[in-house]
Amino acid sequence: MKKAKPTSKLSRRAAPAAKRKPAAKAKPAAKAKRKPAAKAKPVAKAKPAAKSTSKSKPASKSKSTLRPRRAATRAPAGRAAQGEAKWQKFVEEHGVVLASARGPVPCVAEAIAGEPIVGSWWSHPKAHAIFDALSAIDDADDIRSFKLVDHKVTFVHRRLWPALACLARAGVLGADRVASIQQEHMPTGEHRNFTMPFPDWVPDDVGKIAASLSLDEARAQLGPWLQPR
Repeated sequence: MKKAKPTSKLSRRAAPAAKRKPAAKAKPAAKAKRKPAAKAKPVAKAKPAAKSTSKSKPASKSKSTLRPRRAATRAPAGRAAQGEAKWQKFVEEHGVVLASARGPVPCVAEAIAGEPIVGSWWSHPKAHAIFDALSAIDDADDIRSFKLVDHKVTFVHRRLWPALACLARAGVLGADRVASIQQEHMPTGEHRNFTMPFPDWVPDDVGKIAASLSLDEARAQLGPWLQPR
């Protein structure tokens, strides 16, 4: 008999479990290379609008800018100085004038306005000119202010101070009418009146002339408006 061929080792022993090949390691996923973000292109600057050849008309101005109120305008410095000198001459010519009130003698404010003033002269279109003239008259060395005519602010030129002093000494004019009033401009913008009683304001030369006048001469110099009060 033929000897049986020895069984292979595999047949003699239980065939070992088939060796599993280790699972192939998963290759790491290839890192996707990120492309750098495309740089944003700079925004193209808008081209300036083409200038039109036809010039656009400027917007129409309001009436207030085109025609300012007359009361808010002032004359140039040279013309203002001439105007102030003119009204100082006005006082010298008439001798006795009222500042702004109506009465028996000329009135500076109405002479400047060229017409009767209804109400306060501050609301008149020529208010600035009136103010400048009154201030210049008040500051003049040869003019003094009193509450003389009808107890209203009155300017008297130096040439009539002797007649005024003569009548004041005789008691024809009350002390309140011959007290000199000086207006001063304060740093705050206010205006204050300072009163100098008679005869403190009378210069020596004026006092000497006054002593030489008679009452009739003094009355004649001051004019027919004078009535004792």
